[in-house]
Amino acid sequence: MQKAELRKHMLQKRRALPSEEVKHRSRQIAEQFFGYYLFEPGQTVHVFLPILKNNEVDTWFIIERLRQEHPGVRVVVPVTDVEQNILTHHHLTDEAVLVENNWGIPEPQNAQIIHAREVDVVLVPLLAFDREGHRVGYGKGFYDRFLADCRPNVLKIGLSLEPPVERIDDPNPYDVPLDAVVMPNRVWQSKK
Repeated sequence: MQKAELRKHMLQKRRALPSEEVKHRSRQIAEQFFGYYLFEPGQTVHVFLPILKNNEVDTWFIIERLRQEHPGVRVVVPVTDVEQNILTHHHLTDEAVLVENNWGIPEPQNAQIIHAREVDVVLVPLLAFDREGHRVGYGKGFYDRFLADCRPNVLKIGLSLEPPVERIDDPNPYDVPLDAVVMPNRVWQSKK
């Protein structure tokens, strides 16, 4: 399926989900994630903050558990720079003041900026993914540009409310494939 068609279909499907179902699946994704990945003190984990009105995976379940169980892990979240068409990355602390941007994404104000090359694990938002690790997002390319700036060995983990589609027919040459995708009932892993 082509990205544009898949994006439209998955947005409609996601909007139809009751918010309680999204919360339930998000909790399951958090459980799967912590069962899949083992953290080490000093690591930096980049986590997107959800647009709850869009029924995105609620990553607060992951963030809160990281804070409680892995206090030596630094949590970093993105801030969208629309003028430069990039993401900047900021250390999320308990003191961070979050303000929603024009898209409804909560973003920290006046938080310490972290360079992309300092990130060890990136939790990537997506609408759909296929069995090759290609993903469909909202189509702005923010995460592909960010992942290209990360170290080559950064672990790229998608979070998906839905299982994979068979195939995305039109991946772009600059698309960065995922290493794994955490779903409510299992973890898909790349065969590379």
